[in-house]
Amino acid sequence: MKIGVPTEIKNNEYRVGLTPRSVKALKAFNHDIFIQQGAGSAIGFLDSDYIESGAQILESAAEVFAASELIVKVKEPMPSELGYLNSSHTLFTYLHLAGDPKQAHALIKTGVTGIAYETVTSDSGALPLLAPMSAIAGQLSIVVGSYHLLKQNKGRGTLIGSFGDLDPRVVTVIGAGVAGTEAIQKAIQNNAYVKIIDLSEKRLNALQAIFGSQNIEYIQSTEEAIADALSVSDLVIGSVYVVGKQAPKVVSAEMLKNMTPGTVMVDISIDQGGCFETSQPTNHDEPTYIKDGVVHYCVTNMPGAVPLTATHALNQVTLPFILDLANKGIDVALNDDEHLHNGLNIQGGEVKHQAVQEALFGQ
Repeated sequence: MKIGVPTEIKNNEYRVGLTPRSVKALKAFNHDIFIQQGAGSAIGFLDSDYIESGAQILESAAEVFAASELIVKVKEPMPSELGYLNSSHTLFTYLHLAGDPKQAHALIKTGVTGIAYETVTSDSGALPLLAPMSAIAGQLSIVVGSYHLLKQNKGRGTLIGSFGDLDPRVVTVIGAGVAGTEAIQKAIQNNAYVKIIDLSEKRLNALQAIFGSQNIEYIQSTEEAIADALSVSDLVIGSVYVVGKQAPKVVSAEMLKNMTPGTVMVDISIDQGGCFETSQPTNHDEPTYIKDGVVHYCVTNMPGAVPLTATHALNQVTLPFILDLANKGIDVALNDDEHLHNGLNIQGGEVKHQAVQEALFGQ
């Protein structure tokens, strides 16, 4: 199969769809791999590394798309890339179609077969291709949240942790999935007082068995409980995810009025539209804005801040699926693996994933 990897062009996005090591694994099965010139150079994967692994280097994105059947990316195609796509292509990447309906409809019109990393499943019901980036985003949420709490960054001027007889600062995590759990663990390591909010009592009990109860509250999610927690928090992490759909708005604009100015809110769910009513997508160049005195961090590609780590972590989980798609062919690979088939979002100008269909068309 002819496999193409274009350079990512989203703001400050230096991850790459295939590492040289992944190229070598694919080349062992005699597939043709086309890498855009410089696609991995920002994270130390030189064109010479790809050539040594068996890839061909092409100068432009247009050439890569034209030469390839299977396009392996990290982020959703940007508007300037849509013209390169057609019904002869299969696109394997994060799509997050529900998060940007306008872009989703434009992508659907290309006729491309779009398999989304974030809806591929496993036997346990987990999302194995979303999990590593969620874990990274969860850890980063405490890092960037702490940074933006600094006074010069418009934050409250507090340091997460406990010092002598001072009370520890409060971190609230809403949504205790993969990203939320990583944020919780990082907050605990930083000696914060952590409020964990989740809809599932079972999940809260499981976390309590892991983390105990010292300086931790386990709170079943209600509108009142969220509002109460926000009113005393220094840092709020939103990590609510519903497969294929827009994230529910668990924090209303009204709740911000009772928050302390300079509190920081990090919306990990922003790729799926955000779980705060006041969230608007930002980028790594301008990551924050202030609404009602509250600092909002809503970067849509948080793991892009650590692209080398993120690329290695992503390739570990995507490569087996890429090998299946390439070795068996797209249709057979999808038919043979129900979990990969759950990743199929769009094909032939139609939406194939029920949750995405409901998110985009309300049906």
